[in-house]
Amino acid sequence: MKKAILATKIGMTQIFNEDGTLIPVTVLQAGPCVVTQIKTVENDGYEAVQVGFVDMKNKEVKKDGAGKKTIVHAHGTTRPLARKFEKVGVTSKRYLREFKFENASEYALAQEIKADIFEAGDKVDATAITKGKGFQGAIKRLGQHRGPMAHGSKFHRHQGSNGACSSPSRVFKGKGMPGQMGGKKATVRNLEVVRVDAEKNLLLVKGAVPGPKKALVTIKETTKAEA
Repeated sequence: MKKAILATKIGMTQIFNEDGTLIPVTVLQAGPCVVTQIKTVENDGYEAVQVGFVDMKNKEVKKDGAGKKTIVHAHGTTRPLARKFEKVGVTSKRYLREFKFENASEYALAQEIKADIFEAGDKVDATAITKGKGFQGAIKRLGQHRGPMAHGSKFHRHQGSNGACSSPSRVFKGKGMPGQMGGKKATVRNLEVVRVDAEKNLLLVKGAVPGPKKALVTIKETTKAEA
């Protein structure tokens, strides 16, 4: 992998290409990301580049019981990362991710990674946490069929049979059932970069990208290109 960046989802719109064809696109605020650590085989056993994204407010950088400055994350835990950012010479970042670039040794600390690493026509994979839908039935969650909607029917949106009777006398593991829908990590592959705005760090990607607006999206050079 040679190209990757963190982005936030702005929303969807549509544009027209040169021959007048309408293209639905997702607008992403891609970067700028800052290199906060370079991992090497000698020190860490592998090569990777750690990048930070989205500046944090000063009130979110607190001190723990030992008096060390820590980053307070959304899930309530704290990590002593503020001193690390100070050593690198960058502001505290909300998100940290690692990318195993093939040319990781060519990066430098505090180097910025912007949207211009991509260009129109590139194929990318977009990863994000999908929208949470709460507890949903089998029809909405899994697309199962409903029963007759006539007045005499007592089977409308119920799931139906879950398995055989005497054999095997149980419900198989993995059976699609009502339950929590959404809120899971998902990746959409082979999306085409339609347009890049280097000045505003915007990427316009053809099609839909997982997650709600303002969601954190990881954009990587595709790993399974279509033939």
